[in-house]
Amino acid sequence: MARHIAANFVNLMILALIIAGGVVYWGQNEFVKSGPLAEAVYMEVPRGGTITGVSKNLAELGAITNPMVMRLGAKYTEKDHQLKFGNYEIPAGASMADILEIITKSGRGAFRYVASYKINISGSKMVLSERNAESGELDEIASFAAGEDLPAAYTDLVRARTPINYRVTIVEGTTSWQVVDGLLKADFLGGAVDAIPAEGTLSPNSYEVRRGTFSSEVLELMGEAQKNILAEEWEARDSLLPLQTPDEALTLASIIEKETGVSSEREEVSAVFINRLNKGMKLQTDPTVIYGLTNGEAPLGRGLRRSELSKKTKYNTYLIAGLPPGPIANPGRAAIRAALHPNASNNLFFVADGTGGHVFAETLVEHNRNVAKWRKIEAERRRQQGNN
Repeated sequence: MARHIAANFVNLMILALIIAGGVVYWGQNEFVKSGPLAEAVYMEVPRGGTITGVSKNLAELGAITNPMVMRLGAKYTEKDHQLKFGNYEIPAGASMADILEIITKSGRGAFRYVASYKINISGSKMVLSERNAESGELDEIASFAAGEDLPAAYTDLVRARTPINYRVTIVEGTTSWQVVDGLLKADFLGGAVDAIPAEGTLSPNSYEVRRGTFSSEVLELMGEAQKNILAEEWEARDSLLPLQTPDEALTLASIIEKETGVSSEREEVSAVFINRLNKGMKLQTDPTVIYGLTNGEAPLGRGLRRSELSKKTKYNTYLIAGLPPGPIANPGRAAIRAALHPNASNNLFFVADGTGGHVFAETLVEHNRNVAKWRKIEAERRRQQGNN
């Protein structure tokens, strides 16, 4: 009798082991096999998110079939406590193992919705885009200027607390006043700004932020970035430049930034100003005069009048010698680099050529001929506008 009971017990143990082995095999297969998604979806791992909550969310999205297997697989692979906060694209057919790799590898995920807010000299504008799950390309779904009524496509997402990747872009040549004005008009940023940062100290670039970030925090990011850029570029500067401090380099860079939007011209424009400084000539640059009139608070919107060119301000480089007392805008790295690495050139003059660029000259005689050509171009344009 005892033998019979022992034999049955052994048989039951063997059966249990077989079943357990089968369950383990099934679970492993479920964990690594292709998932049920027919097309990619987007999901968020919240701050402090757990594998329990994430696996439940994935099941609701139809990305996995068994949350328990996902949890056990995460525990077995020791990734259950490695979840990274962020928004992620889960591709079609992704296995649980694939998904776990995606959401534990990096906190920089792929947002379905991207709001790009650009602060420019002429104002601020937001473009709302949706990422195509198949191609990964961003398709614009709404655009609006700061201060306009917010479109429903945007407000509906905000009300639903849909994850949105906000990007703030500062365009080269914007003034600090314009940057602050743009930040304060952004509906997704908060807080006040106690003081406008010193001109030139903000780095034009793109910055990713979260909804509710304070404007002052964004300004701190921009300021720290510009500080580091200026230090790096100053350290690598050419020798024998007539620039005594990084602040003077920043001032010259801001003038270069405002004088040309053609990247290939920056070093030559820099050479003209460096040559003028070396010869003790006045810089005679219109953007500095304009800054003296507007304090960087708005574009002038027209050409300078003769009376304005002779108006005495501390930024009027037709009247003052050398550099103005400080930057007239926020220059990008390329302009800072150009200020510190000018072309080897003897040019002392330049004027617009009618194509968006400039024509350069070593002598005043040559420059006057170039100016005469430019005036003919301007006159022809005015005539055509009058006919229209």
